[in-house]
Amino acid sequence: MHTKRGYLPTDEESFSPEAVEKMRTASRHVCYLINEGYDLQMASTFVGNHFALSERQRLAVVRSIATNEQLQLRKAKEISDVASGEVWIDGFNVIITLEVMLSKSTLFECMDGTIRDLASLRGTYRIIDETSAAIILLFDTLSAMNVANVNILLDEPVSNSGRLKVLIAEIAENYNFALDIQLLKAVDSALWSKSNVITSDSIILDHCISWVNLMRQCTNGRETQIIRVW
Repeated sequence: MHTKRGYLPTDEESFSPEAVEKMRTASRHVCYLINEGYDLQMASTFVGNHFALSERQRLAVVRSIATNEQLQLRKAKEISDVASGEVWIDGFNVIITLEVMLSKSTLFECMDGTIRDLASLRGTYRIIDETSAAIILLFDTLSAMNVANVNILLDEPVSNSGRLKVLIAEIAENYNFALDIQLLKAVDSALWSKSNVITSDSIILDHCISWVNLMRQCTNGRETQIIRVW
């Protein structure tokens, strides 16, 4: 059976126009609370219970919003020009989001300008039909940006990380940039000290020196279902 990354059959109902309007109201409540210092998970649980949101709807809200302080910090660190430079890529984060897009599953436009999905890794991953196309799209976008050096970090404990590394290396033979692929036990913390990071992971965005909103460029001009729940 074909895997449609990041999709559940209940998504049609969970993210219908009526449901999204309710989620936007809930998001405003959560944003007020977290800007007043409340914990995000506690606030989303409280508000989610009040509005009777499903777990998937709550996850979409949590991944889409941020505090005013976080938004200012992330915006200040966002860059667009990395020509002839070096980028550091959160491999699973980026490739899975591209797989979700190519699977025509739902993506979310977030307050910080990133595009995020609802796919949950949880230590398991397998290559699907869209994986090669996702890697090609990533590399085509990097080539168009004239990036000279590409570093891709993959979480070693995740299943099939070695197979994904081999596939990435095979596809990269058709491109001119220098490529280094690393399997690491702690990708997140390794990216905290880097510049020109490509990811949508909130914690990495808050810690890294600078970041590139590559998914925005990958989705531009494509027929992609992108929902805003805030």
